[in-house]
Amino acid sequence: MQNQIRIKAGLSAVGLTMLLCACSPQGQGDAAPIVSPSGADPGAAKAADPAAAATTAGWRPAPVYQEGASGIAVGPVAGVRVAHDFQRDYLASPTWKLFASPDSVGTPLVALVLEGSDRVTAGELRIGRSEDAAAVNACLELPAEATGPAAATTVDIGGVPFTHFTVGDAAMSHYVNAESYRAVRDGSCYAIDLVVAGTRPEVYDPPRTPPFTQQEAASRLAEALKTVYWVE
Repeated sequence: MQNQIRIKAGLSAVGLTMLLCACSPQGQGDAAPIVSPSGADPGAAKAADPAAAATTAGWRPAPVYQEGASGIAVGPVAGVRVAHDFQRDYLASPTWKLFASPDSVGTPLVALVLEGSDRVTAGELRIGRSEDAAAVNACLELPAEATGPAAATTVDIGGVPFTHFTVGDAAMSHYVNAESYRAVRDGSCYAIDLVVAGTRPEVYDPPRTPPFTQQEAASRLAEALKTVYWVE
């Protein structure tokens, strides 16, 4: 009987020891949870990342141009320089919109000029605006220089519908082509022109090498157009 009591006591001691080992962080059971040096849950710290929160909230990088507290804005675009006028000697018409009539009244807002643009080949995205009543009334009319299909199309730019058409002109060795967009918003006419212009390189002696092709310029400007948005 005494031997049986000793055996039961020994088994109870072994069972208690195993139970304590399973509960201890140093035992062979589940690993203890990892705690950051600050004592915070790493997952919670990641969720509190300002960049992640800003992206979730619709955060945008600082624009290269913003009209004001409300209006049109342009996000960062690689490979361009920003100008606030259209006075370039290699592009036709420094007016607020491409092929504006001589009496048209408006204001150039911003131009994104492709780096490397010169007299041979140049490209820029122009944005202009007019509050003049006549300009607003005629905002969606196609100019005489419109080419391609007679009917214009409607394109969404930053949530605003724009009338889109293609324009072009040439004289002697010079040319200018553009994808043009027009919209009336808040009582103003907005004009966006993706302009590619230049001179035939073979007229130079010796012939000059363009900084980029017309197709490359048009493609880069089309990508830049995607950064245009509106501030309410």
